[in-house]
Amino acid sequence: MQHKEQSEFDIWATYQSFLANKEFSTPLAAILTLTELVERSDAGTMFELVKALNDGARVLSQRSPNPISLNAGCELFIAFVTLSPHDSDSFSDLKRELVKQGQKYATEALTYREKIADLALGFIKDDSIILTHSYSRVVMKTLLRAHKKKRISVYVTEARPRGLGLRTYDELTAAGIPCTVVLDSAVSYVMDKVNFVLVGSEAVVESGGLINAVGSNQIAIIAKAANIPFYALAESYKFHRLFPLSQYDLPTHNPNILAFPLPSPSTTSSSTTTTDECKASSEEPRTLTQVQIACHPDVDYTRPDLITLVFSDVGSLTPEGVSQYLVGMFAG
Repeated sequence: MQHKEQSEFDIWATYQSFLANKEFSTPLAAILTLTELVERSDAGTMFELVKALNDGARVLSQRSPNPISLNAGCELFIAFVTLSPHDSDSFSDLKRELVKQGQKYATEALTYREKIADLALGFIKDDSIILTHSYSRVVMKTLLRAHKKKRISVYVTEARPRGLGLRTYDELTAAGIPCTVVLDSAVSYVMDKVNFVLVGSEAVVESGGLINAVGSNQIAIIAKAANIPFYALAESYKFHRLFPLSQYDLPTHNPNILAFPLPSPSTTSSSTTTTDECKASSEEPRTLTQVQIACHPDVDYTRPDLITLVFSDVGSLTPEGVSQYLVGMFAG
């Protein structure tokens, strides 16, 4: 006989339905999914409920190609359930209260981008030239807010292979903000022209380091060498108890990423390409194949010493401040 929860509640489908709402970031969708699990659960004790939550979080993590920010949301909700004091007359009342608080938190968290935009606005001077990377909703909110009160210009990286920088370019241009797309390989060329770098985040980890769209790390390294401030914007629900020491400690890393392909007979055999054929192939623009793209990482890790400040709904924090805040979040 199947468990009632498993037969009636499809946690992955529920998560996808929340994620379809463009206002919900991945951690919020995860929190609302676990809230729904609590509401549907027939658990009669805290032990059973926490087990169901951990099992549900594990299913979500295993099915997601990039579970980092999802894990942050699950971790936050489960910590709230297990560490926060709860005063209810019965376990049924407790579950109803957990559902109510989870939904209340998600509603309140939708205002966090506004808070971050207001906070970051004080660091954006008139006539600022800003470099941003890929696409981030909280960065877009901040730039659009700044545009209403100050004159700004923006460079945005193309952010291959997904090319999300082009989406940023389209939205900023439509809003009337002067914007130019920069090749990922031209970041160092443009760095001396910008006043600061502004990026979003997948997660901010225990060390105060940043996990974000791949390419963020090299931008931070170049900014540090050029003495340009590197600011990250992150909602507090993206603060994650993870402590990577390198790129290869990320949950998204696997042995296939940037692995050398095994030689095939077609590539090892001698070729007799003519001069005309070489000339023709050099003139044709080339793009990565889907197989080559699949071998690249979606995110990378930026060390805390490369980050100037993290702007969050809980304030502007140094990387060390993030570490201290995370300790407090999960201290109970």
